[in-house]
Amino acid sequence: MTVRGNATMRVTGRPARAPAPKVPLGLIAILGGLCAFAPLSVDMYLPGLPQMTRDLGAPASAGALTVGAFYLGMCLGQLLHGPISDRIGRRIPLLGGVTLYVLASIGCALAGSIEMLIACRFLQALGGCAGLVVSRAVVRDRFPPQQSAHVLSTLLLVISLGPIIAPLLGGFVLLVADWRAIFWILTAFASVIGIATFLRLDESRSGASAREARGESPFRSYWILLREPQVMAYALAAGCSHAGLLTYLAVSPEVLVGGFGISPQALGWLIAVNGVGLLAANYLNRLLLVRFSYDWILRRANLVSVAAAAGLLAAGITGFGGLWGLAVPLFVIVAAIGFTQPNAFAGAMAHDPQRAGAASGLVGTLQFGFGAIGAAIASALHDGTARPLGAVILCAYLVATVSLRMLGRGKR
Repeated sequence: MTVRGNATMRVTGRPARAPAPKVPLGLIAILGGLCAFAPLSVDMYLPGLPQMTRDLGAPASAGALTVGAFYLGMCLGQLLHGPISDRIGRRIPLLGGVTLYVLASIGCALAGSIEMLIACRFLQALGGCAGLVVSRAVVRDRFPPQQSAHVLSTLLLVISLGPIIAPLLGGFVLLVADWRAIFWILTAFASVIGIATFLRLDESRSGASAREARGESPFRSYWILLREPQVMAYALAAGCSHAGLLTYLAVSPEVLVGGFGISPQALGWLIAVNGVGLLAANYLNRLLLVRFSYDWILRRANLVSVAAAAGLLAAGITGFGGLWGLAVPLFVIVAAIGFTQPNAFAGAMAHDPQRAGAASGLVGTLQFGFGAIGAAIASALHDGTARPLGAVILCAYLVATVSLRMLGRGKR
């Protein structure tokens, strides 16, 4: 399954024709499975939260702490796994992360108190995020930048299925078993992916990456990346677009259900439709990458996001269009992430391939960090309307626009 391709590729913001990528399906299956840990771990167990807190004798608010602990582990873990994978290779952090995820999932299934569940959820994220951050570095190791964007788009396609399928699967499990069964299923899934990783995924880190990593500490790796304008341009674009997504997920249910009185079932359908839009954008992005550079696509998709966010804010202020005035811009905002995320990651890791692991960890941390900040601000300012939601998302995308325009100058 070894596929090599560390050759650099000059990619400008102009349209550029590239050969149609040929990627081993087995590699996509393994990396997609590793990337699926995070969405499955969050979305699959959400339907069981009320039952979980009752069984453990905890207040309903404690259920939110299990989600917060998971996101905290995702932020810290990506900072840890990125430079480690540059220093000692990709396989050991991946296998170690999967092992920790399996053990933590067993701990979640056997938890006898809410405190133990929160701790195990943190460890579950700490191990599971290795799949996200190291998989992206593996893609950069094996493919040139333009093809990396194509492969990353495919992986995002897999990740995007999680919010659509996982809640339905979790709800079905609860019809025949209790919430602990969900964690046993996650344990089994991770074990299968871990075995496949051990047997089929070869080491991909280059000798240049190994020499670079041995000569500097992880802190120096991050310091160098933070001082690279081109890397930070793409990193901020990825972080801000993800802030828009997490803000939408955190605030829009209250706006749509509380403000417009739609039923939870209708909200579920609306979220599913937006998810289908994201899947379609991912597919279209892969087709466009055959003819255009990832940078060209990213910049235009970000401008579309700015326009949609401005429309959302305008609808929130004026009430124009009612429910449709909010639903249509939200659909465009979510769908555009199918263009911005994979191309921003490809750009961030293309500039300094010897630090691909650290770059992946940095961008991933900014994603979840900015997302948490955006969601917290919109929640704190929530007034029952879409105004705070639209304002926060618009500000995030304007920051991405400025970063791509100002920091991206002088890009190779």
